[in-house]
Amino acid sequence: MMNLISFNALRTLHLPNVRYIKPEHMYGHLEEIRAADFVLFPEYWQINALVHGLHKPIFPSLETYMIGHDKVEMTRTFMTIIPANHPYTEIRPNTQNEADYLWSIMPTPFVAKIPRSSMGQGVYLIDSLVDWRQYCERSSVLYVQEYLPIDRDLRIVWVGGKVIAGYWRLQAEKGFYNNISQGGQVEIALVPKEALDLVEYVAHHLNIDHAGFDVAMVGSQAYLIEINRIFGNQGIVDLQQAVDNEILSYLNTQYLNHQILELNQLA
Repeated sequence: MMNLISFNALRTLHLPNVRYIKPEHMYGHLEEIRAADFVLFPEYWQINALVHGLHKPIFPSLETYMIGHDKVEMTRTFMTIIPANHPYTEIRPNTQNEADYLWSIMPTPFVAKIPRSSMGQGVYLIDSLVDWRQYCERSSVLYVQEYLPIDRDLRIVWVGGKVIAGYWRLQAEKGFYNNISQGGQVEIALVPKEALDLVEYVAHHLNIDHAGFDVAMVGSQAYLIEINRIFGNQGIVDLQQAVDNEILSYLNTQYLNHQILELNQLA
């Protein structure tokens, strides 16, 4: 039986045989952590200590944490591996010269984001110089992206090594935002193969094992907007149960593979 430790009670509430430890109490439970087969859902500040200090396997994967931590790192990775499937993006230091330059090259409307934000927060539609100046006052880094002509996007949930769910998010009544937390509406409908293929490629290539992928479709072209290491399950019946089942199945597979590897090394 696997020995599992979780640092996020909510995310592992329905997983069997999981020992929950509050993140801030980590240093009082080092021996228990050393004995664990997997450490689940640590906070970002714990990663170096767990992975490099204690050499513990974590879930989600190290790559999921590193790439999903902020939009700047995420975007630079996407621009490297899927440049044709990510909206045109510029990332610049927040100086007056750079702000003036970006305003001169970006056709309005365009999108500006604060790098470490989620749930639709920190995302702005820039339609005027006033909008642009207000954004520049809010963000330490200038992150701007082309505006895609869409009124909906896709949330594709990837866990372990496969797609668990996919659904459309229709634009909120206030416009622009598709996030459910910002008033967007869920629609269950066919998910295009182009979107599924893109998610599968990126997840496997980057070793992402737990994320909500936000994908926009412009005609038949799929654009990966971002990934969310921690994602909601609003509006989808039994989504959390499906996620829990796949986490357990995935961890069991990883555990058995590790046991087989150890036996082969002893043979």
